[in-house]
Amino acid sequence: MEILAEVRDNLTPKGKVLADYIRGNPRKVVFMTTRELGAACGVSESTVVRFAEQLGFSGYGALIQALRDHMDAGLTLMDRIELMEGQGADGERVARIILEEIEILKGLLENLDMKAFRRVVQQVQSARTIYVVGARLSYTVAYYLAWSLIKIRCGVELLKGSDTTSIDRLSLSGGEGDVVILVATSRYPNELVRVAKAARRVGHRVVVLTDSFRSPLLGFSDEHLVAPARHIPVFGSPGPLVCLARCLLHELLRSGDGSVRAHLERLEAVYRENDIFFNPDVG
Repeated sequence: MEILAEVRDNLTPKGKVLADYIRGNPRKVVFMTTRELGAACGVSESTVVRFAEQLGFSGYGALIQALRDHMDAGLTLMDRIELMEGQGADGERVARIILEEIEILKGLLENLDMKAFRRVVQQVQSARTIYVVGARLSYTVAYYLAWSLIKIRCGVELLKGSDTTSIDRLSLSGGEGDVVILVATSRYPNELVRVAKAARRVGHRVVVLTDSFRSPLLGFSDEHLVAPARHIPVFGSPGPLVCLARCLLHELLRSGDGSVRAHLERLEAVYRENDIFFNPDVG
């Protein structure tokens, strides 16, 4: 939204019409196609595409993604519920949500930075201790990631970002040789920002898993992996980040040495000794 105000005076008359409409109706525009926006502003689809490129975006889709990210971080729960209105019958709503998740996962597949992904895998493998941190919604993803990492290696700790003692733990741990994995979802809790600052101050290497390139956590990261959210959910959408975590875990298993297998065998022995899981062969 800021860029629209900054460049307005340099736009063509049609560009000014588009800029004013977007600034005045962001919640409507974020769901519009090029044809719909062009019709609303009385311009052609090609004009809409050129307008997006003049703003420095690769295309209209990138413009809408930036607008969506900007809105997502600031919308209240009430705002999000209003966006749900008029979305059809129950069957249509269910189908829409499932298709949204599929679209996000396809985007992750097409746009994941594999070089960064490999670097993250290497850092996790070589880390002395791994601290996985989440807060509010992202804590669910952090819990899954930490719970699974513990099955692969020793030296994994799960920290709750909303608990200020997590800052104590990171500040007293030394930093060198450790990796902090921060999981952050919109609306980006301030407690995670504080944890990120503390981790950087001590000298930890910081890896951020997040859902937007506008995430405030990226400024603290040594490496980051992004699964961009392409829609605005009411309570967030952790599914794509869970998928990203699964990819990391799978790669760690495949690229691990014999110590991973030995670790898993010890764990299975503990399960058997303590009768942890249901055994259908035992009456």
